[in-house]
Amino acid sequence: MNASRAESSRYAVIDKKPDPTEPDTADKSNAAESDTADKPNAAETDATESDTAGEKDIAEADTADKSNAAQPDATESDTDDEPDAGERDPADKPTKKSAQRRVTVSLRSLVIAAVIVVVVVVVAGLGWLYVGAQRKFDAQARQLQDSAHAEKIALDYAVNAAAMNYQDINAWKAKLTAGTTPELSDKLSKAATSIQQILEPLQWTSTAKPLVGKVHSHTGATYVVDAFVSVMTKTVQAPDPLQSTATYSVTLDSSKDWKITDVGGVGAAVEEK
Repeated sequence: MNASRAESSRYAVIDKKPDPTEPDTADKSNAAESDTADKPNAAETDATESDTAGEKDIAEADTADKSNAAQPDATESDTDDEPDAGERDPADKPTKKSAQRRVTVSLRSLVIAAVIVVVVVVVAGLGWLYVGAQRKFDAQARQLQDSAHAEKIALDYAVNAAAMNYQDINAWKAKLTAGTTPELSDKLSKAATSIQQILEPLQWTSTAKPLVGKVHSHTGATYVVDAFVSVMTKTVQAPDPLQSTATYSVTLDSSKDWKITDVGGVGAAVEEK
């Protein structure tokens, strides 16, 4: 607005004809108006600079406020970053959990290993007991088989020894010495010769049937078997068959292919008649 007034004044001065009589007055008036126009411009410039300075101050104040606001945040952030003495570090928790987990796994492994060891020991013990029991069973089974074999040999021998015929003494002698050791065979041959002298005068004839054979004793490879046979005998003095039971004690040696090493009761069977 001041600028408009100055321009109007200038145009008025230009349109006004100069008065020769008042040159100084016009100059003065023009100078005054010029000064007046300059003063508002200067005031306006000062106001503009004042406004600019104010805006700068406000901007700087805002910047300072933002900086101050950022600094507490940074301080709080730094404070938050620093671990509290009363709080645990979260990073430590997984470590402790891992350690507990490792301890748990270790204990579990120890328990499993202990169970495996116990199972192995139990199985080994049961296996040892089974093997021992099996061996004992096998030994008992072999013992029963050997005893049965000895009883059969002794009973067969007793039947052959008890069956006599005065008309065929040599066949009886052969059966009497069959399956015996050389020493016993020689001994029985001599005994058969003596018995022959009794059988012929009496016209002895006898038959035998097996009853039972039982192991009397067993020592190592030696078996002593009692063999029982039923004997039917006829003689000149007793033409009707007479039934009797003869007992033979037969000793066998399994280490000598089950050879008979001793016989008892052969003479007694004849003498009883």
